[in-house]
Amino acid sequence: MTRWPVAGRIVARLLEERAPLRVLELGTYCGYGTVLLAMGLPPGARLYTVESDPRHAAVAEKVIRLAGFDEQMVELIVGPSEEVIPKLRDKHGLVQVDFVFMDHWKGRYLRDLQLLESHRLLAPGATVVADNVLFPGAPRFLQYVRTCPRFRCRLHRASLEYCPAIPDGIAELRYAGDT
Repeated sequence: MTRWPVAGRIVARLLEERAPLRVLELGTYCGYGTVLLAMGLPPGARLYTVESDPRHAAVAEKVIRLAGFDEQMVELIVGPSEEVIPKLRDKHGLVQVDFVFMDHWKGRYLRDLQLLESHRLLAPGATVVADNVLFPGAPRFLQYVRTCPRFRCRLHRASLEYCPAIPDGIAELRYAGDT
């Protein structure tokens, strides 16, 4: 894990500290991050990962399965997050989530967080981690979580994964529930 970029080490530390049993990843892409998340989960945990692009999902499915994670541990859901989130409970059996990792389109962070809230999918004390909130950035998301009493927000400074000269940040949220 020490070879992970700064952002990866932050996520790995949070997974170790929180030991979540129900994890949601928004933005699977090719599955690399999904595998790293799954490797950091405690026994009995389940990871639901959402990818909107079927071509990326096909590659990710192969990567996840080659890494040794079966459908019981990692469920790959293909579809736009705004369609998948409202169906997580009924279609996928996810009653509430303990940990969310957002690494999809930054302009969708706020919408998807609010969808998770409105569908009561965030467990009290849930951790939400949002990558790349400074670059390319998610300003409306940051404004919301910094002013919403249901969240405690901490910003971790980092750099862009493949370009360390570009400063970036990771938002770590704790969900306090309805206030």
